Parts: sequence; structure tokens; C-alpha cells
Amino acid sequence: MKPLPSVVIVRKKKGGHGGHHGGAWKVAYADFVTAMMAFFLVMWLVGQSPSVKHSVAGYFREPGVFDYEHSRGMIPGGTPGVEPGRSPADSPSEADARLKHEEDLLKQAAEHVRQKLAEMPNISSLREQIELTLTSEGLRIELVERAGSSFFDSGSAALLGESERILTVIAIELSHLQNEVVIEGHTDSRGYAGGGAYGNWELSADRANAARRVMEHAGLNTGQLRGVRGFADTSLRVPADSLDPRNRRVSIVVRSQTATRVEQALRAAQ
Repeated sequence: MKPLPSVVIVRKKKGGHGGHHGGAWKVAYADFVTAMMAFFLVMWLVGQSPSVKHSVAGYFREPGVFDYEHSRGMIPGGTPGVEPGRSPADSPSEADARLKHEEDLLKQAAEHVRQKLAEMPNISSLREQIELTLTSEGLRIELVERAGSSFFDSGSAALLGESERILTVIAIELSHLQNEVVIEGHTDSRGYAGGGAYGNWELSADRANAARRVMEHAGLNTGQLRGVRGFADTSLRVPADSLDPRNRRVSIVVRSQTATRVEQALRAAQ
């Protein structure tokens, strides 16, 4: 009689509860919370008035630019609170008077620049290419190029002779103010002829820097200058025609003190 084959019994020991299953759930949960916050923000915006929507959109396009003309809050239609440009102790009439005074100073500066430029000989063509506009951001002075008439050598950051004289006049007038100044350079979308590592980004920044050097040498206070920026062709003046020569320009932004205080308050709140 043959012996029965031996039976091998294997016992598998089950462990207790497993440990951590990784951190993937945390990432998913964070994404869910972020999505919910974005959803409620969108729902809040949908229910706002057109003026509020316009102000919010304008802030993200150009931070620091607000329209306070019809509002006691930070944006039109917003909840009243401490107004930009005033301390908690200011009354509405005092805040309005301060804003009016600031606007008048910028208007006077613009008028002085126009008068000085009108007195300059031999710049008749370039004089028509200098635009002064008062906006909620402050005073914007733009040196706009045209076909056959430029402030710089073609494709270069080298200022032409009359351009330096124009920037000198502007700098002298702005030095009498306490406002911050930002200088911007812009180009059209035409590819830079030099190619290689140098392009429209570098050209726009170099042109803004060239204007800065002239203006500081002419007397613009170093403490006034808050930024020199090159935008290349990302902020076209004539969006319908990215090659239009008017897209090539240098912008000198004299920031209102109200806009500066708002930006500082927003930074402090972050």
C-alpha cells in the first residue's frame, strides 16, 4: 500500500491596517478646494454690476489702475471703506479735495511740458508725436514713432539728437513733482533684423533705459524712478496692425500718488 502524499500547508499571515497610502489624496483635495474657491469667485463676479466686473478685469490687466470717480470703495460699486488716498480720519470732502489737488498738479505738469515743447525750435515733426494723457493711473507721456519719423535710430536704442532735448524738457518738469515715474519701452511685432540672442524684448528694454539715462542726467530725481520696463510687442497701441510704426514708442508714466498708495495697500494685504 502506497503512502499518502504529504500535504504542505502554507499559512499567510494577514497584517493589520495598512500604513499611509501616499500623499496623492492631499494633492487631489487641494485641487478640489482650489476649484471650489475659483467657482465661488466666478459666481460672485457673475452677480456683480457691470462697473464692478470692468474694474476687476481692469485690475488684472493693469494692476494699480482704478476708477474712483463714482465710488467710495476701492472699485465702483464696492463696499464703502477707507478710500485710496485718504486716512481713516479724512472726511469724504477732504479726500475729494486731495484727489482734486493731485489731479490739478498733474494737469499743470502736462501743460508746462506742452508749453516748453512748443517753445523748442526744429522739432515740429516730433512735437506732433508726443502725446500727454491724464488717466486714472496718472499722467502718461508717450513718444510715438511714425513712418519716416523716429526718436531712435532704426532697430537701435541710440537716441537721436532732438529726442534727448525733448526728454530733458520732460525730466525737468517732472522733477518738480513728488510722483513716482515708470518708463516703458514698446516695439511692433516686426522681427529684429539682427536676429540671434537680441530681439524686441531687449530692444524695448534698452530704449526705455536710454530714456532713463537722459532723464536722470537732466535732473529727474533718482527716488522718483520706480521701474524701467520692456514690453516688446505685448502691449500694442494699434492691435489691428501689429506692424504699425505707432506701436513703437516709449511711455513715461507719472503715477498718481493715489495709485501708488493703493498698490502699497494691496501688497501689504497679501
